[in-house]
Amino acid sequence: MKRKDESSAPRAAAKATRAPKGVPTPVTKTEVFRIFADNPGKVFSYRQLSRRLGVTTKEQREDVFSHLKALRNSNQLTHLQNDDYRLTDATAFHNATEPASGRRTRKNEAPLVSRGGGRPVETEFGQDPVVHRRRDAGFDFPDADQPETPRRANSGGETIVGTVALATDKYAFIISEESETDVRVFTDRLKFAMQGDTVRIRLRGSRDGRPVGDVVEVLKRQRTEVVGRLFVQGGIGFVKPDNRKLYFDVFVPEEKQHEAKHGEKVLVRITEFPEDYARSPVGEVVRSFGPAGENEAEINAIMAEFGLPFEFPAAVEEESEAIPDVISAAEISRRRDFRPITTFTIDPADAKDFDDALSIQQLENGHWEIGVHIADVTHYVRPNTELEREAKYRATSVYLVDRVIPMLPERLSNGLCSLRPNEDKLTFSAVFELDEKGKLYDSWFGKTIIHSDRRFSYEEAQERIETKEGDYTVEINLLNDIAKKICAARFKKGAISFETQEVKFRLDAEGKPLGVYVKERKDAHKLIEEFMLLANRKVAEFVFKLKSRKPRFTMVYRTHDAPDPDRLENFALFAKKFGHTLDLSNPKKLSNELNDLSEEVMGRPEQNVLQTLAVRTMSKAKYTTEPLGHFGLAFDHYSHFTSPIRRYPDMMAHRLLEHYLEGGKNVEVEPIEEDCKHSSEREKIAANAERASIKYKQVEFMSNVIGETFKGVVSGLTEWGMFVEIEENKCEGMVRLSEIPGDFYELDKDHYRIVGQRTKRIIQFGDEMQIIVKAANLLDRTIDFELVDNRPDSVKRREQEERESRGGRGSRSGGRGSRPEREPRGGKGNRRR
Repeated sequence: MKRKDESSAPRAAAKATRAPKGVPTPVTKTEVFRIFADNPGKVFSYRQLSRRLGVTTKEQREDVFSHLKALRNSNQLTHLQNDDYRLTDATAFHNATEPASGRRTRKNEAPLVSRGGGRPVETEFGQDPVVHRRRDAGFDFPDADQPETPRRANSGGETIVGTVALATDKYAFIISEESETDVRVFTDRLKFAMQGDTVRIRLRGSRDGRPVGDVVEVLKRQRTEVVGRLFVQGGIGFVKPDNRKLYFDVFVPEEKQHEAKHGEKVLVRITEFPEDYARSPVGEVVRSFGPAGENEAEINAIMAEFGLPFEFPAAVEEESEAIPDVISAAEISRRRDFRPITTFTIDPADAKDFDDALSIQQLENGHWEIGVHIADVTHYVRPNTELEREAKYRATSVYLVDRVIPMLPERLSNGLCSLRPNEDKLTFSAVFELDEKGKLYDSWFGKTIIHSDRRFSYEEAQERIETKEGDYTVEINLLNDIAKKICAARFKKGAISFETQEVKFRLDAEGKPLGVYVKERKDAHKLIEEFMLLANRKVAEFVFKLKSRKPRFTMVYRTHDAPDPDRLENFALFAKKFGHTLDLSNPKKLSNELNDLSEEVMGRPEQNVLQTLAVRTMSKAKYTTEPLGHFGLAFDHYSHFTSPIRRYPDMMAHRLLEHYLEGGKNVEVEPIEEDCKHSSEREKIAANAERASIKYKQVEFMSNVIGETFKGVVSGLTEWGMFVEIEENKCEGMVRLSEIPGDFYELDKDHYRIVGQRTKRIIQFGDEMQIIVKAANLLDRTIDFELVDNRPDSVKRREQEERESRGGRGSRSGGRGSRPEREPRGGKGNRRR
């Protein structure tokens, strides 16, 4: 006789005997809550609850979701992520975080397993303080209903060395030159390695067609500091990381909390990485930023999360203050003097560091001499100084929403090097002879001195372009006309016009966002951009052509590869869903195809979605000594020369150009290449930090408009939710699929859409939606929307009557449609940028 499944929950059997045949027994809220009350500190997913409760019908699923929502709203349960919940009661946390002497560490002790046969799960704070991680079926466990069985890694497998790239809080990929394919390692086998760490892994076969391995040794840790929220109960503390990919909490003993308080954002340094993955790393608080959710705390936490510096070392400040501000006559005599020539700067209204200026004068032959004058930073920042070392380390200024983290101290960035009006300033210049049609006749590069006559904001320059009135109107309009000719020639040669929209904020004195808007690029912006592009291109070409044979003179190039054909094909298929066709048969006409698409989508609902995805499809630009060209700009050679106040590669380019102009020999390539790689990495970090600060401010702004209605477009789709981007301010939030009125929707990922099960209604990328702002979580930087329900009142009443006829239970979405037979797996409530 076949034995019954012993792992089934006994509660399910009891329910089955009580229920009349053919009538499903309703699931009560008490039954749901009792599971959590009996297991304080544990986390349960919807599926685990369903197994324990013996749920078999759609109505019972609706009961479970309705009760979970009610318990969450009454603060009896805490919604963690995906469909995971935990008891909110603080005593559960106290019981789950016993002192070290009370932890489960005995060798023969059975692992923690849920009563219904589920696997050990991760709690918000750890358990005893142990971190248990749950995996979804299909990753490393073929059967989701079977308990986890500890498996021994293949001790005889091949080992390789690589770098950790965290994918989620469940697994990471190890990128190694010794493997053609990235190796997946689940987090309980990472030995607490974090993003960027160098590890040695042992390969142990494959899963889902991808090699799988275990970390056997962490060779180099990139960082040992973590940013997160401190939770303290009974003197015991845990830091829950802000970074959602981090898969562990950090235990902080009472004596290592250093007066930081419960609920504050802190920076914690990990001092002990345990060998046993079931225990939490131990750390100490090194900086507290204040209560979580406050502007200063959150922005400072973002800075710490990305390893951005808070201040300059004292030695750096001392060096900057010691630099004389008087320009000697000897120094002036070594430079070309542009002080008598009309010169001005055009920058944002709130800018303080002016690192570029334009001069213009007419030559005897009727042509125009236009000078692009760049702050001569390397005159002040000399090699082998503390200033130089700090600039190299920072590599870039970082522009967060409400502050700038400069590469150079203020005395240099806003003082000595800033090309302020009515002051003599030292510059490194690229001077061009052009006619009014934009044709270039000659170029000159060298050290100069200038005297800016006027400081323009972009708005002031734009006013002179539009009204043809005001001081220097003739010069600005002439420069604008020539810039347009240069731009037209650039696009004729294959430059690509796709670009993402930039979000800006209006802030009050405390940094609170009063408004969000999309920055508009007008002719004044494009004027400056074209002449900076011209200078960067011509500097790169000049150095490249100094030597006709390999090895060429070493130079810092800004390169941009052509897009990967597979990614481009995917983008073309995506664009086709909107009725746009991309002909990829001729690579030489690719830029024309992309530019035509950019024009087609202009002003249409899908514009931002397609333009953003097009930019993501492109390869990432980087710094290198290889003269590989720039695909997006259609330049054979391109460098960064025009912003040395805020970019270290520009300082490198200045030094190399000066060296070659003085007849110097070729510079060794390896050290320059290493500095290029470092600058590229720091640039990525800066971009991620800037995006995080923008997202935080967007959430902060949306928290003041809860309940208001906006028009948006569908910008993303997952199995559990639909992302909608508000048109007027580009704030993005999620609508859960289960809460879309009138039907339950499932993802059709092959066609980039969701489809209603009953109505067959289709919602796809770029569709316009009316949404209501439902919630804005400052701590998680997430925004939740709900769709405006425009259905007739009669339809809503009929749905309500159907629910009442089933016993008044209601659906988990509060009267917004029925649950499906299968629940979507995963879901984090919202995504972070």
